[in-house]
Amino acid sequence: MHKSELWISWRYFLGYNRERFVSAISVISILGVSVGVAALIIVLAVMSGFDNDLRERIAGSNAHITVSSNFGIMFYKELQDKIAAVPGVAATSPQINTQVFLKTDNSIMSLYLRGINPGEEAKVTNVEKYMLSGDLNDLTRQTSGIIIGKELADSLGLSTGDELEVISPALTENIKFKIAGIFKSGMYNYDLTLGFINFGKAQELTGVSNAAGAIGVRIDDLFSAPIVKKEILSFLDTSYSVRTWAELNKTFFDALKLEKITMFIILSLIILVASFGIASTLIVRVSEKVKDIGILKSIGITKRGIRNIFTLQGLFIGVSGTALGVFLGVTLCLLLKKYQFVKLPQDVYYLDRLPVYLSLHDMLYVSVCALAITLLATVYPAYKAANLNTIEALRYE
Repeated sequence: MHKSELWISWRYFLGYNRERFVSAISVISILGVSVGVAALIIVLAVMSGFDNDLRERIAGSNAHITVSSNFGIMFYKELQDKIAAVPGVAATSPQINTQVFLKTDNSIMSLYLRGINPGEEAKVTNVEKYMLSGDLNDLTRQTSGIIIGKELADSLGLSTGDELEVISPALTENIKFKIAGIFKSGMYNYDLTLGFINFGKAQELTGVSNAAGAIGVRIDDLFSAPIVKKEILSFLDTSYSVRTWAELNKTFFDALKLEKITMFIILSLIILVASFGIASTLIVRVSEKVKDIGILKSIGITKRGIRNIFTLQGLFIGVSGTALGVFLGVTLCLLLKKYQFVKLPQDVYYLDRLPVYLSLHDMLYVSVCALAITLLATVYPAYKAANLNTIEALRYE
C-alpha cells in the first residue's frame, strides 16, 4: 500500500469543501459504531461482574472439590491426609449431607443438612464469614445446635435461640435443634434450604458411626480444580466420586454463558446497523468522486489502489467509532463501579448494586468484531469504485 493511497483516503474521510453532507453522514456512522461498542462493553462488564460474584458465592458456600462414596468413607481421616498432600490443596473437611424434613406449626418442608466440624469447615468454605448472628464454633459447644440461612429464618419468623423440630427417615423419633446462628450467603436457595449441624449429630441422624459421607476440599487456585481432581482420582478406587464446583453447578454457569452470548449477539446488531451507514457514506462518496477516480486511474493507480483508498476510508470510520466506544464504555463502567449510581432492590436481587468487572479479553473481542463488521461494510463500495470505467468517468469532464 502506497502512502499516496493513505493520504487520499484520509482527505476523503475528513471531507473538505462541498462535501459537508457526506462528512455529517460519516460522523453519524462513527457515533453509531461507538454507541454499539460502548453498550456491548458495559453489558458484558456487568454480566461478567454477576458471573464472578455468583462464582465466588457458590465456591464460598461449598467446597471447591467434593470427594464422596456411595458406601460412606470409613477411614476418612486417613483419606484427608492423602488428599491434603496433593499439590494445590489448601485444606480438607469431613462432611455428612442428609435430607430431612423440618416440621413447623403449619407445614412440613424439606431441609438439606450438612454435618461439619466447625474448625475444619471454616478452612474449606466461607460459611464463618457469612454469619449474621451466632458463631460457627457454637456447633461444637452445642451438639444439638443448628445454623440456618436468613431466608429460612425470615420465612418462618425464627431467630437465634428458637427451636426447630426435624424429622429424619433414619430415626423413629423427631429431633429438636436449637438455632445457634443465622448465615447469609447471598444465594437464595442456599439460604432457604441449607442448614449446618454438628458432625457427630449428623452421624446420629443418618445412623452412621465413625464414617463421613464426603470430604470437602479447598484448593489454592479455583480454576485448577480439574487438575487437582485428576491427582486425587489417581489414588482412589472406582467406588469414589470426585466432583468439582464447576461440575456441581454446570447447568447454572452454562445458562449464564448462554445469556452472555445472546446479549452479545443482540447488541452487535447496533454495530451492524451503523455499518449500513458506513456503506451508504462510501457509496455516496464513490458517486461524487467519479471524476477523481477516473483521473487517479489515468495516472496509473491500479484497481487495487482504488479499492484500498475506499476501504481505508471505511476503516477510519470504524477505528474512530470503536476507539470512542471503548473510551465511553470503560469510562461509564469505572464511574458505575466507583459511585454505584444504579441501585437494585434487595427484595428482588441478592445485591444492592450492579457488579462491574472489566475484562481485557471482552474489550478486545468487542473491538475486533466491530472492526470486522465495518470492514465488511466497505467491500461493495470499494469494489464498485475499483471497477469504474476510466473512459466513462472522464467522458463529460
